[in-house]
Amino acid sequence: MAGLAAAFGSGAMTNSLEDIGEADVILVIGSNTTEAHPILGLNIIDSVKNKDARLIVAEPRRIPLVKYADMWLSQKPGTDVALINGLMHVILDIGLADKSFIKERTEGFAAVVAMVEKYTPDYVESITGIPAADIVRAAEIYAGADKATIIYAMGITQHTTGVDNVMTLANLAMMTGNIGQPGMGVNPLRGQNNVQGACDMGALPNVYPGYQSVADVGVRKSFEAAWGRKLPKKPGLTATEMTRAAGTPAAKGGIRAMYIMGENPILSEPDQAHIIAGLKGLDFLVVQDIFLTETARLADVVLPAATFAEKSGTFTSTERRVQPVRKAIQPPGEALSDWKIIGLVSSKFGYKMNYHSSAAIFEEIAAVTPAYGGISHHRIEVCGIHWPCPTPGHPGTPILHTETFARGKGKFHAIDYKPPAEVTDAKYPLILTTGRYLAQWHTGTMTRKVDGLNEIEPEARVDINPADAKKYGVKNKRSVTVTTRRGSVTAKARLTEDVPVGVIYMPFHYAEAAANAVTNPALDPVAKIPELKVAAAKISQK
Repeated sequence: MAGLAAAFGSGAMTNSLEDIGEADVILVIGSNTTEAHPILGLNIIDSVKNKDARLIVAEPRRIPLVKYADMWLSQKPGTDVALINGLMHVILDIGLADKSFIKERTEGFAAVVAMVEKYTPDYVESITGIPAADIVRAAEIYAGADKATIIYAMGITQHTTGVDNVMTLANLAMMTGNIGQPGMGVNPLRGQNNVQGACDMGALPNVYPGYQSVADVGVRKSFEAAWGRKLPKKPGLTATEMTRAAGTPAAKGGIRAMYIMGENPILSEPDQAHIIAGLKGLDFLVVQDIFLTETARLADVVLPAATFAEKSGTFTSTERRVQPVRKAIQPPGEALSDWKIIGLVSSKFGYKMNYHSSAAIFEEIAAVTPAYGGISHHRIEVCGIHWPCPTPGHPGTPILHTETFARGKGKFHAIDYKPPAEVTDAKYPLILTTGRYLAQWHTGTMTRKVDGLNEIEPEARVDINPADAKKYGVKNKRSVTVTTRRGSVTAKARLTEDVPVGVIYMPFHYAEAAANAVTNPALDPVAKIPELKVAAAKISQK
């Protein structure tokens, strides 16, 4: 992971959204783009229809984007590494690897060549279910393009092999030289607004703002000087690790109090029953949010926050563009901007935060975060700026790695396929995977309060292939129970060819049919992301 982080920055998009329009080939993998990122989805469709771009969609389900694709690769959930290794095997076999890019700008390629040797199209078909001929054709299309871009989202990262998946995609891009120019790159789509900005600002347990390591003594001392406090030497816990530790004895590494801001883990984290028990077992729980969420209902104290339209500041988009947010209306009641609430709480703890505006906070951000060093509220009044932007005169960096990688040379990683943490068996013969609907959003905190959206998507459904429905006695539009090793959840069945045989699909927006009550809490060993996209399941209908 260290090599990947050094070669590809923070996991942010290497290119701008505008660049996608210059791609000759677009590979979308693990992203239901038109429903989870609809504006970008429209841009992809425009590229296909009006700019002659070729589109490859690698996604277990027949998502709406498949209608516009040259090829649909329907891989078995959790087999992405095998698929990508198979593409690289073919690219090497047909001589389309970019030898000059590999020689001049990368290292470690020989290990990848040795690793992918066994990933013949027939072998990959036996793992993924994708016909061998389709694997060959997809490799030819991607590697044969002058400019090819990769777009991915949580369908790649929310696995116990999420880091492996991302590193293998990086291998594919470097092998074909698709880095550092318009229309190229490896481009992850962030799951919610300003996730990129939150990560940039150190909302991760192992880094300070700007992805500066907590373990680096020099970095830590510089932040101690800036903030006037001694800081911990060890990284903290991820969100999933914290919710797991909630309510357990402190002597055993547990957490006795939590402050949750803008998050609804009761619906967003896997194994819901365990999450609820942990939160109820806390000595003290504070939730800061704009609505009384399922999580906030368990809180000892709820702090009312302002919405995006009721405060000023900045958001950083999925393409690393820092943009202004301008206050349009006053927040209701006692609601305040998040930074004001945090400042008041901090001051009560004895650490004064006397910021007078969001612009003043951004001045501090620029002072301690090299990638943001040249950005200010004044500079982004008219147009956002892509980080890194190290100095006030710097124009920003829409495209990363144009001449070199952050670590010097891009590092290849030889990654072998590993199956998901849970595989199907006689008791649990189906694979449950989860995702989103266009008309709802994440845990429904905001969208489920909108009557028009609820008219479009009023309830959760369990998508099941008609062949499986016949096998398990499931009737269309009747309630079915989905059961995994964590428990059961009930929703109405929808019979559809959009899901392959052996796979069922649910959204996670609905508290009354919470998909994450039954998803798998197994974690990626490096990133600690839970495997929300693959769980062994069974289905029944009375």
